Amino acid sequence: MRERETPDLWNDAPRRPLPGDPPRRARLARMLRVDHAGEYGAKRIYEGQIAVLGDTASGDILRHMADQEAEHLAAFERLLAERRVRPSLLQPLWHVAGFALGAGTALMGRRAAMACTVAVEEVIDEHYAAQRETLDDDEADLSDTIEKFRLEELEHRDIGLANEAEQAPAYRLLSTAIKTGSRAAIWLAERV
Repeated sequence: MRERETPDLWNDAPRRPLPGDPPRRARLARMLRVDHAGEYGAKRIYEGQIAVLGDTASGDILRHMADQEAEHLAAFERLLAERRVRPSLLQPLWHVAGFALGAGTALMGRRAAMACTVAVEEVIDEHYAAQRETLDDDEADLSDTIEKFRLEELEHRDIGLANEAEQAPAYRLLSTAIKTGSRAAIWLAERV
């Protein structure tokens, strides 16, 4: 089967895989590894937020989003096993960092916790959309799964915005820092 051409960053014309691009199996393994790591990190973020805000009205909202993240994580755990892909070796880091980010933003207040959700989910929206663009036609099930999860992540973003995320102290600074950290985590999880 011929490699699918991938979009060129400078125009809409697709490009052929270049020498040095990872083979298809390696690209799919990276994709599943990073998605699993991201959903694990999201689960830990919500666990941290719920540990701080669980007894408040925001706790119910956080639990709803955490339940969806748990479903996403379970799906990627299944896909890792089915496709014999190892998870990220940085799982212990995601365990600690996710909880710390969640608890830390929740300690700043419910608006900061929601700002965290908005920032993370905006990065994940971009990430999942880019992944879908690279999938071959024979990966329709994986593409559909990623799209379903992307839409649920956008729901989380919208919930955060509806719950005054943009009114968090130093919102722009907080959002930029979280987005930068999320993008770095994506880069690392794909490779390690």
